[in-house]
Amino acid sequence: MFDSHLDWIALLVAFALFAYARQISDRLAELQARLDRLEAARPAAIAPVPAAPPLSPLQEPAPMPPPLPEATEPALQPATMASDAAADQPPPLAPPPPVPQPSAGFEERIGTRWVVWIGGLTLALGGFFMVRYSIEAGLIGPEVRVALGALFAAALLAAGEWTRRKESISQIAALPIANIPAMLTAAGTAVAFATIYAAYALYEFLPPAIAFVLLGLVALGTLAAALLHGPALAGLGLVAAFTTPVLVSTGQPNYWALYIYLAIVTAAAFALARVRLWRWLAMTTIGLSFLWTLPGLDMGVETVAPHVFHVAAGFALAALIVVCGFMFGPAADNDEVEPISSVGLAVYLLGAMLVVLSSFHDGLALIGFTLLVAATLAVAWRAPSAVGAVAAAAATVFLVFAEWALRDNPDLLVLPGGALPGMGPNPLGASVTSHLVTAAIFALGFGGAGFLAQGRSHNATVPVVWSAAGVFTPLALLVALYARIAHLDRSIPFAILAVVLAAGFAAATEPLTRREERPGLSASIALFATGTLAALALALTFALEKGWLTIALALMSLGTAWIYENRPIRFLRTLAAVFAGLVAFRIGYDPRIVGADVGTTPIFNWLLWGYGVPAASFWGASTLMRRHGDDAPLRAVEAAAILFTTLLAFLEIRHAVNDGDMLAVPSLAEIGLDVCVALALAIGLERLRERSGSIVHNISAVILTGFAGGATVLGLLLFENPMISDVAIKGGLLNILILAYAFPAVLMLLLSYAVAGRRPPGYGNTLAAGALILALSYVSLEIRRIYHGPDLTSGVTSAAEQYTYSIAWLGFGVVLLGIGIIVQSQRARLASAIVIALTILKAFLVDMSALTGVWRALSFIGLGLVLVAIGWLYQKVLFRRQQQAPPAAPAE
Repeated sequence: MFDSHLDWIALLVAFALFAYARQISDRLAELQARLDRLEAARPAAIAPVPAAPPLSPLQEPAPMPPPLPEATEPALQPATMASDAAADQPPPLAPPPPVPQPSAGFEERIGTRWVVWIGGLTLALGGFFMVRYSIEAGLIGPEVRVALGALFAAALLAAGEWTRRKESISQIAALPIANIPAMLTAAGTAVAFATIYAAYALYEFLPPAIAFVLLGLVALGTLAAALLHGPALAGLGLVAAFTTPVLVSTGQPNYWALYIYLAIVTAAAFALARVRLWRWLAMTTIGLSFLWTLPGLDMGVETVAPHVFHVAAGFALAALIVVCGFMFGPAADNDEVEPISSVGLAVYLLGAMLVVLSSFHDGLALIGFTLLVAATLAVAWRAPSAVGAVAAAAATVFLVFAEWALRDNPDLLVLPGGALPGMGPNPLGASVTSHLVTAAIFALGFGGAGFLAQGRSHNATVPVVWSAAGVFTPLALLVALYARIAHLDRSIPFAILAVVLAAGFAAATEPLTRREERPGLSASIALFATGTLAALALALTFALEKGWLTIALALMSLGTAWIYENRPIRFLRTLAAVFAGLVAFRIGYDPRIVGADVGTTPIFNWLLWGYGVPAASFWGASTLMRRHGDDAPLRAVEAAAILFTTLLAFLEIRHAVNDGDMLAVPSLAEIGLDVCVALALAIGLERLRERSGSIVHNISAVILTGFAGGATVLGLLLFENPMISDVAIKGGLLNILILAYAFPAVLMLLLSYAVAGRRPPGYGNTLAAGALILALSYVSLEIRRIYHGPDLTSGVTSAAEQYTYSIAWLGFGVVLLGIGIIVQSQRARLASAIVIALTILKAFLVDMSALTGVWRALSFIGLGLVLVAIGWLYQKVLFRRQQQAPPAAPAE
């Protein structure tokens, strides 16, 4: 059916799977050899040992002879010969263990195993390629080709059965060899499959009914033969059956013939796997069946029906034969979720989803997908072993509707770099009506089943999976429909639907809370309660502007924490952190929340709601969560609370300073206010961490302090310094310098006292030094503004200005000294000494050369008088206080 260049691929696949089947056969042969050795040793194990005469008390026991390596003929003694005194004798000695057989060497492996496997492979491929060669060369007619293929298959099958009956031909003593009957039978089965399929699909000698019967007979024959010959035949027959459509191909694909054939092969393989309980065979069949779905995904709309039949047939066979506890499948164990049962159904659901997507949501494909999802719910309802497929069904439903929403809405795919290539509206898109009806069916099915499944299982995983799918699927479908129909714009009808959905989840939560405790019930209650909050948040999003999505998600975090307060289920804490992460991701995508529509009113604009409400929500959630311990989810919510509080302050400052322009270049006023906010938040966090002991509060305080320090150095002292840049300082004494330098100096000083005794001394001293630098900068810049006006970079520095700097610095140092003496602060006195030392350096390095005449004299006279006064204060005040202090008690 497919091009001839796939022959080599088929050959490689056949070799690989033959090798896998060979390993299985080797293991069975080794087990058979062990059983044979145990059977041979059984007579010796039950043979009694002759009773030895009793020993006298003084008689030494005779030494035991060394054990013989192996007994050739174990002695058999009739039971009547045992005397009555044998009961008083010690138990007989066990025979020596059999000598282990030496492992097969390289030559033995080649001669007894590999030759057989290669021969079987050669026979099967020879039959396939003979048919192909006869077709290409036109040597014989179609009727003769089919007849010869049938005779060759019959000969191989007869040879396999004859060698199985004549065990002496295929069994060599002491050598675990390959199973020759299984190889011959497998080759004959593969050739029989190829012959019948060629007679039907290539030459149309057989009508569909006859071909179906013959292929079914061959499949049943393969099943019966595998029951006799073991897994080697099953593996080889399966590979041959699934590769036959590749090896025996035509130029015109016939999907109906292919998928009917594959359905028969799948049924036979599943039946064999069920009878022999071969899990590997079931999974291999499922995987190969799914792979045959992929080559036809580029089909047109006219070939949708056979693809739907293929996935539906495979799903039905897996449900009937493979799923544990359902119809003909193996027995289930105590409501356990069995991997093969769940994965098998999930694989065919994935195939149905791919058919829907590749056919551009064709009506028949969508109907088939809907029926398979409904069948999944029905099977999982009866067989808990397949509950894992419910989660897969919910995921595939979401993917189908999400792709549908994006396919017909290319504007949703526009990124900053432009639209995604290759995406756009398609004229074959399914109608909105059909998707609305399908979505309603899915929502009711998943939601109702998720509620009714509570209390039906003793395994906690089963009801949780049902409830999770029942909550997730309706919410996901509602979002997809909203994106497709309302284009993410305001929509009152969708808001009403979200409220109705929230009411449904709330109605499900209330009766569940009154039920007696069952496994998984608490988690399911929490899921339905969370779904109620999620639906209400979506209602706000649909009814209001887009920015309300951020607020809704943040409120969901607080709501989830409140639910945890009443229903302490661990994963709810993680869910609260997830909501916080989603909000953080949302603002990372657009920090303005609502784009350019932030508003122009200072403070009371969209930033206040977009950041203030989430910040308050996260602070409330962290408070509730901290009552029940400190863990990673709590730390994530605390970090989100601090982040949104900080961003709220920073962005409101940017909005107010720049008249609503959120993209403006940072200015001196903005940087100064940012430093003030960062320092104020750091002071608050330092106080808060004393009570909470939170590592998040601790690290956040350090980060904010570091940010304030970096902004001070780079922004206030370098790039936006009015002495360097062209920043205009307007106004009188009440100007921007107070916000940029005076207030940060005071806050930095307060922060240094807040960390005193709680952090290393260098941490607080650094903050105090920063406060001193900012204070001196403020004093100097104010003097500069008095002499030069708004533009501090214009004009030259006069002698009077230099003298004013010296007097101001000296006065500032004296004030610090007075404060240090009054409050007995060594740090203030040290700051005073630093300022006065700077003044002395300025007097000798700057004033001496820059000042002339009376200004130089006044500068030095004033400095001298101040220094003398300082010395007097130290001698008469500090020194006298130290002497008046009570003497220290003598050491004992």
